[in-house]
Amino acid sequence: MLDELDQRLNLLELKCRRPVEHLLAGEYRSVFRGRGIEFEDVRAYQPGDDVRTMDWKVTARTGTPHIKRYIEEREQFFYLIVDVSASMRHGSNSQKSQTVSEVCALLAMAAIKNQDRVGLILFSDEIEQIVPAAKGRRHAMRIMDELVNFQPKNTGTNFAHALGRFAHIARKHSVVFVVSDFFTDDYTRELQNLACRHDVNAIHIAQQPLETAAASSLVRMEDAETGQQRVIDLRAQQNSGSTHSEKLQREMLESGVNLLNLEVGDDCVEALAGFFYQRQHRTVDETGG
Repeated sequence: MLDELDQRLNLLELKCRRPVEHLLAGEYRSVFRGRGIEFEDVRAYQPGDDVRTMDWKVTARTGTPHIKRYIEEREQFFYLIVDVSASMRHGSNSQKSQTVSEVCALLAMAAIKNQDRVGLILFSDEIEQIVPAAKGRRHAMRIMDELVNFQPKNTGTNFAHALGRFAHIARKHSVVFVVSDFFTDDYTRELQNLACRHDVNAIHIAQQPLETAAASSLVRMEDAETGQQRVIDLRAQQNSGSTHSEKLQREMLESGVNLLNLEVGDDCVEALAGFFYQRQHRTVDETGG
């Protein structure tokens, strides 16, 4: 069993390494550039220096003009907040879990490639696991190991608790990806609050549309999170899925959150590359660059 789990982890790394090195790392760096500059030290003024960087306190104390020196602040904190409730683990051959593992692994490896610190929070109706933010390939492998092999204890979903906990953990501005099917209504206010302080992005994991032939049937289904059973009209359910996506799109836009809709089984590399491209060009349009 352990050999099988290790094999799954190694295959995931191999699958993600090449697209990260040749495509996504560069796209990631272009979109998530850091917060600008960070103070380093002061030095004596030299002809040609920008007088706007003058340190007047040191100048007054020493009697000699001094300026402040800055360095570019590149290192960032990157967090994956991943819903591991029962609805996220439901589906044939665990395709939903596989899609989540792959897209999160790609993001984690791109962030590590960029020398960012990566953290992971797995949640259901409680916080299931926290991996503190750190750097390096070994840490990326730990993140992927948790994504592939972690077994949650609970089945429900509680966004308010998860996002509230993250708000206490993340003291610095961070890049955040929230990954979920968003089959709950308790996240809007918390996401809005986070988006005021952090670069918040949401990945909506959606099931593929039902086959037309099957969509005309009435079937008895069980809610994966509550265990309750009810009769479902699959055609009406298909229409409600479209309504859910439209509602989610509207809520994320109003919250200032960037949204990626990712269907189970989609090409995660293509989806992320498109997401980064859209973000980059939207930023250029907004700044007029």
